[in-house]
Amino acid sequence: MITSRRSFLAAALVAGAYGAFLPRLGLGVGPTVFPGAGKRLLILGGTGFLGPAVVEAAKAQGWSVSLFNRGRTEQRKGTMEDVEKFYGNRDPDKRAVDTDETSPRGLEQLEAAVKAGTRWDAVLDNSGFYPRHVKASAELLSKAADRYIFISTISVYASNEQKNADESAALGTIADPSVETMGTQGENYGPLKALCEQAAAAAFGKRALSIRPGFIVGSRDDSDRFTYWPVRAAAGGPMLIPGSPEHPVQFIDVRDLANFIMASISTNASGAVNATGPVKPDPKGDWGVLVAACLAAAKASGKTPAEPVWVESRFLQAQGVLIGGEIPIYIPPEGEAAGFHARSIKRAIELGLKTRPMEETCAAVLAWWPGEVERRTRVTKQLMEEAEKAGRPAPQTPDPALLRTGLRPDREAELLKAWGERK
Repeated sequence: MITSRRSFLAAALVAGAYGAFLPRLGLGVGPTVFPGAGKRLLILGGTGFLGPAVVEAAKAQGWSVSLFNRGRTEQRKGTMEDVEKFYGNRDPDKRAVDTDETSPRGLEQLEAAVKAGTRWDAVLDNSGFYPRHVKASAELLSKAADRYIFISTISVYASNEQKNADESAALGTIADPSVETMGTQGENYGPLKALCEQAAAAAFGKRALSIRPGFIVGSRDDSDRFTYWPVRAAAGGPMLIPGSPEHPVQFIDVRDLANFIMASISTNASGAVNATGPVKPDPKGDWGVLVAACLAAAKASGKTPAEPVWVESRFLQAQGVLIGGEIPIYIPPEGEAAGFHARSIKRAIELGLKTRPMEETCAAVLAWWPGEVERRTRVTKQLMEEAEKAGRPAPQTPDPALLRTGLRPDREAELLKAWGERK
């Protein structure tokens, strides 16, 4: 049970902020024709989690893609080919690299492109967190782009108590809209995103659409919040599962969100839309479906699946476990969190949202995870070597082989033992 709004905010902060449902056109007589041939997409961000998925979806439809970012993620994860690149900072007052006075300042490279007559059919803003930054980019691009798609979050709402609430529900507010920190408990995250939505709409009017995802999951997710479940299922042994199978859970595969973004551009939809899944909830409860999908994906990968042990949420809360945080994704449908995993997605479905089977998402995560551990190990070693060479203290980095969230094996064993010994 989430006992306070503060603990709920801390647990839910990670809510998004990653099979295609658009038809793939095969070879036929004459040249292949793509629905986006000749169209141009600018992504503000684009190299982290959601961005690469959108790049792939856009290029598959024949779009050409431009990216604007600081270049830091490229250094850590590698660059993407066949995309136009602009560098700078979402903050107009800062440079791409704080310590490099020769690096581009603010939006100046985009400003030069706009001044030269460059145009885009659509802009995707998936890196806007502060309204001042979104206002600057949206106003600059309002005359150089036809559409502005802002990636917001399901966390914009003032309350999560009502089940099946739609986009008309009241939004969270903040006393000082100029604040540019998330707050000690992440309490500013949702209200600031709501203000970002308003900044985009002020510049683009009905040409702006704010997409409000729930948890974005899948390959390239650095948070490990969803990754924990299929990876833990593949590790075998008794596996602690909180709550009950009939409880709801909502999330969206990053590929499904990317495809929905591209579909939304073509529909000319405006306003706001909740984007999460599954599109067809299981009447028996999606939390149990997800657990079963994790186990099935583990078995399909050649592993001996874990043995699920269902543990009551109230027991875990009494043991000091932060449900939704230390145990990620899952949030019990109670009290002020009763509607968190039960948002209405009716409008998204009308706009073409489709979601793939959960097992497919779990399988993709398990296939990606070993390579991700290798990448994290390589980057950690590189950071250590750079610090040593520069005479700096070694950076405090987590063990790259460990998941960044979820129960540690000893903690899980301790809880399972206590659960088994309860009266």
